[in-house]
Amino acid sequence: MSSADDRSTVTTGIARLCAVPGLAGPGRLGLVTNHTCVLPDLSPTAPALLEAGVNLAALFGPEHGLYGTAQAGAGEPDETDPATGLPVYDTYRRDGDRLDKLLINSGVDALVYDLQDVGARFYTYVWTMFDLMVSAARTGVRFVVADRPNPLGGLVSEGPVLDPAFASFVGRAPVPIRHGLTCGELAWFVNRSAVAEVVGRQADLTVIKAAGWRREMDAETTGLPWIAPSPNMPTYATAVVYPGTCLFEGTNVSEGRGTTQPFETVGAPYVDASFAPALTELGLPGVHFREVRYVPTFDKHAGRPVRGVQLHVTDREAFAPVRTAVAMLGTLRRLYPDDFAWSGDFIDRLWGSDELRRTVDAGEDPLTLCEAPAPPGRWAGDDVLLYS
Repeated sequence: MSSADDRSTVTTGIARLCAVPGLAGPGRLGLVTNHTCVLPDLSPTAPALLEAGVNLAALFGPEHGLYGTAQAGAGEPDETDPATGLPVYDTYRRDGDRLDKLLINSGVDALVYDLQDVGARFYTYVWTMFDLMVSAARTGVRFVVADRPNPLGGLVSEGPVLDPAFASFVGRAPVPIRHGLTCGELAWFVNRSAVAEVVGRQADLTVIKAAGWRREMDAETTGLPWIAPSPNMPTYATAVVYPGTCLFEGTNVSEGRGTTQPFETVGAPYVDASFAPALTELGLPGVHFREVRYVPTFDKHAGRPVRGVQLHVTDREAFAPVRTAVAMLGTLRRLYPDDFAWSGDFIDRLWGSDELRRTVDAGEDPLTLCEAPAPPGRWAGDDVLLYS
């Protein structure tokens, strides 16, 4: 891992654009952004771009909105941003013709994408990027990714590649759960494959690289500030476990929403004292399980006492979040066969196929589905990697 000496050596793509406005090319620019997109001094990027002389004409918000006020599954209304006076267009739940019309009506010549990803396929910001790339290719709008580091680092990918038959807004293209790419790299990958397949041609894509980032650097070694990218992703510790524990969204088990430690805690009213010891006996690397009790204030089991575990990651390099969560799901099914249940077929969209659900329901060992973590170049191809 990198040391503290690396701090302040990483410059994001958007900070480079502020310094050199010509990097995004000519014309009226639209900025796809939210509250996470700040410069190293924590100042928001949109006013800084205007001050730098960038021809910024509109702002576009993703799920949770431009200001990050909306919970999961919601956006914010279209309005005018008081800080810049620019029109704000909400992209959430808009794709296809509706998104094409939104782009055309905005009058922009190019979109600049700058959203903080967390490195997991479920996280919808990268699929906002994908949908906008598709619309950009259809409408002749250039697409620019102002790149940021992958907060989980770029050495490891984990989990199954999505089967396109199970594509949704938590996974549009064949990508593993923990993808190991930056947004700029992911844009290169989907542009030559999924975007080209949907539109018949690629988007006119430019990536402004994050200067100074290396694949072994995680969020704690870049020196960049951590801004909670969504309401239930409050800390970097949350992001570390999220590629695994997000799978509990597809079950009747609380993934910790409605607590101060979402995704780090999981539990259900039917869980008893045997759960934490059973997980400990599995000897999963890099993680300890501590029994917890809590009462979610909203979402699943709101207002009801819940018993479960908190994941304490003790070795981030050894910890495999997807494998860990799969082992937890198998244990829940084994200990509580009459109580554990899936939430419809959402688990299939999260996993990227119905294989996990069918394996667990058959009483078979789901860990047989988990291949060892591998470098991201193995699934994406080394030619999409922009960083060493």
